Amino acid sequence: MKEHFQLKVADILNRKHFENARVIAGHDGVQRIVKWVHVVEATSIRNLLNGHELILSTGVAWKDNVDLFISMVKQFYKNNAAGLCIEMGTYVSEIPAEVIEFANENQFPIIIFEEEVPFVEITQDIHSVIINQQYQKIADLEDYSQSLNKRLLTIETYEDILQFIFSALDVQIIFRMKNQEYEFVPEINRKDQAIILSQIDGAKQNQSQQIAVSPIFLFGQEYAELIIYSKDIPISEYDLLILDRTATALAQHLLRDLYVEEKKRVEEFEWLHGWLEGEHSLEGIQEYLIENGNKTKTSDAVVLITKLFPIKDKSINDVTYLKLLFRSVFEQNGFVVFSVEKRNEITFILLNSRAKKNLKERIKKAVESIQESEFIRKQSSAKFIIAAGKFTESLRDVHKSYQTAKETIRIQQKMTNKQIYHFYEDLHLYRLISQMSKYTDLQELASEYLFPVIQYDQKYNGKLLETLKAYLECNGSKQETSNKLFIVRQTLYHRLQKLENLLGEDFMDHEKRVAIEFMLLVHDYLSASKPGAVNQVR
Repeated sequence: MKEHFQLKVADILNRKHFENARVIAGHDGVQRIVKWVHVVEATSIRNLLNGHELILSTGVAWKDNVDLFISMVKQFYKNNAAGLCIEMGTYVSEIPAEVIEFANENQFPIIIFEEEVPFVEITQDIHSVIINQQYQKIADLEDYSQSLNKRLLTIETYEDILQFIFSALDVQIIFRMKNQEYEFVPEINRKDQAIILSQIDGAKQNQSQQIAVSPIFLFGQEYAELIIYSKDIPISEYDLLILDRTATALAQHLLRDLYVEEKKRVEEFEWLHGWLEGEHSLEGIQEYLIENGNKTKTSDAVVLITKLFPIKDKSINDVTYLKLLFRSVFEQNGFVVFSVEKRNEITFILLNSRAKKNLKERIKKAVESIQESEFIRKQSSAKFIIAAGKFTESLRDVHKSYQTAKETIRIQQKMTNKQIYHFYEDLHLYRLISQMSKYTDLQELASEYLFPVIQYDQKYNGKLLETLKAYLECNGSKQETSNKLFIVRQTLYHRLQKLENLLGEDFMDHEKRVAIEFMLLVHDYLSASKPGAVNQVR
């Protein structure tokens, strides 16, 4: 590993003020890193140390108190100090055996000055070295970033970036895209790979000085991860900064690749549109998939239509990025994704790439992930709804799923239940209403059942229609209905009496009740498309 700015106790022992200094304990710890020098002449060091400080002291605070001396050394070690330098003679004449024993056991260097030394000059000398190294670190980091940014303009694959960070750090580089295999730069044998991967799993649970992991996010989703592994030398702050800069560069490169790839997909529009219209043979579809390197374990498929609704006075921005988000999330949930964009609609053909057929559950999970993504939360220029067509087990029948997805989107826009997505197979009576509306005057039919109630509500604001819906949804339970409407029982009894007068005493009998429930759905359906349409029918 290429060492960067790792000032150690051993290096400081070679400075001029340490010519007559001696390490009397903790010799094995002279490779401890020094990040600062601190003079301590107090017995309380709480909040004084951040770690890796070389402590200078005359020992005045614990002179003639062996227990306090030992306690202070243990505190220094606990706070990850680099070592302790003590001026002998003025206040301390000898180092207790217990202190030497503790220092040796824990590889904590104890250095003594056998004559008076200028602490001020020591701190100035070492601090100047540390500060100069920090300046050099910033300069080298800037050089690395500039070189990397220049390479981003010409490199063709992310592997070039992995080689670049390897050249800079000379450590094992590990990279993995989501749901793919780990890649090692340089390449190593399978046995060594397994050992490192086992250590990486442990490092994700507990911090490790030999492993650093940087996740790479695209659209708020973890898309890949970059890892550096150093077998012998602890990873430095400089290494972490290089790792962070490289992860950012990888994110930019991967996003660029995805964007270029998405642009190329525009050229597929005509072919995909023909697929949606049922123009291609099964052989032609399979040939197309093979040519594009798409392998699926089943022939299960479904079409999703995403309809965008621009907010008033705002245009829809970043449609390409929206498609990238959908593609990324659906692929992570086990689908091969094709998309066709037309005006304010994006049609997605989802092919199952997993052995399991739980397509519906995975689609729900994907949609929820999309809703919770940072991109959607920040996107204020448009809202959208998603309609899933009929699930099909043949690639040749994708056009049938497309037609049912279009039917779903039409129905969805007329439903009072305004959830973001609906499945064709869940629409049930709404599908029947949609078909009936093509051949029957549903307004007139609904008015035969509901007009007296609607007319009463218009005249007296009686809320009878709302009460009727709640009463039917609660299966005729008066207590549940009153609780749902937040009204007292007496008020409910009064309204139910009015409903009996208007609809007949038999309105809860099975056949009539089913008809009324159906007409309430018709009323909602027609009201959504033409507000007030049913209300005006006589």
